Amino acid sequence: MAAKKQIQTDVLIVGGGMIGLTQALALASAGLRAVVVERQQPDAMTAMDYDGRVSTLSYGSAALFEQIGVWQGMADHAAPIEEIRVADNGAPLFLHFDHREVGDRPFGFTVENRYIRLALHNALVKAEPADLIAPGELTSLERDQAGVRGVLADGRTITAALANGAEGRHSPLRQAAGIRCLSWQYDQTAIVTTVRHEGGHGGIASELFLPAGPFALLPMRGNRSALIWTERARDVPALLALDEDAFNAEIMDRAGGHWGRIECDAPRWSYPLGLQNAERYIDTRLALIGDAAHGMHPVAGQGLNLGIRDVAALAEVLTDSARLGLDLGGGEALRRYQQWRRFDALTMLMMTDGLVRLFSNDITPLRLARVLGLGLVNRIGPAKRFFERHAAAMTGDLPKLIRGEAL
Repeated sequence: MAAKKQIQTDVLIVGGGMIGLTQALALASAGLRAVVVERQQPDAMTAMDYDGRVSTLSYGSAALFEQIGVWQGMADHAAPIEEIRVADNGAPLFLHFDHREVGDRPFGFTVENRYIRLALHNALVKAEPADLIAPGELTSLERDQAGVRGVLADGRTITAALANGAEGRHSPLRQAAGIRCLSWQYDQTAIVTTVRHEGGHGGIASELFLPAGPFALLPMRGNRSALIWTERARDVPALLALDEDAFNAEIMDRAGGHWGRIECDAPRWSYPLGLQNAERYIDTRLALIGDAAHGMHPVAGQGLNLGIRDVAALAEVLTDSARLGLDLGGGEALRRYQQWRRFDALTMLMMTDGLVRLFSNDITPLRLARVLGLGLVNRIGPAKRFFERHAAAMTGDLPKLIRGEAL
């Protein structure tokens, strides 16, 4: 491809992160051509020190990765989530989910983002209908009724039927299309690292709600867990500046003795937290996917899964259009995609925002109500099954790839 001055494809994907690469491979699995343009070097994006985050992949997301030939590249690094434990600041009542109560498969898996990216890059090398231009930069992008035409900084042009905005929360394509976002920032920052503990985690994901925000431990391979620790934004710089012993003491102060001695064994990263949702996910020959369309608080661990469902839905819509001989960038296909995805995204955004506002405080009446609520849900079978199915992200109108079916 490097020698071609003019590149023709079905879909031009701008943004080569996890969502953009997954979209290209999902389309390729159905024989559709995709070109991904990414500003950064692939080696930089797969380096150990790139961002340090992990993702919780729902069972459906893992099924999609299996279908598009990526799962085998990350399976050895994926830790199954067998149980979920939710508690409120040391209260005696808590909520406990066990995957065996809703089936024989885990709720999902915890995987370091680095290994997801590596698996995606390795799979893309083998995917004939898909290609990656990285580093590459679009200097212009025209979208009209005739199609999409992008010009790269090196002079090459790319023509396609559709463009995908997959460049994250500050999507230039979304901004250029004049699509506004409903958004706000929480007064919270997430501290992200990895810890090693003397007691085995047993495949249990634990989330403790503290007044400053949730404190979550997610099981990883070996005797390690991913820590996503939410604190008030003003307190985070001082916590990050602590030496190793003092930082570990702060972790233990919040985690308690349930897991035994816990010690940080990786660099520390921090990320400000916010919520946003685009007023629409489509424009003329443009579809937004992943964080370009919506971004949420990590309290439920579903941000990447929501983006993967975008990928699956759009791939299915485009595959159906191609089989009918219809224009891939036509308005009907895009309207179907938006209608399919907006309700699911809005539901998840409202749920996570409600959890943050309900639990990130220490107002006594609210605290008593939520503790009693956790204990009550834990005792009512149907209600508990309902939340367990949502924890597995296997509810609603699921695309074929999420159900583990080929396009």
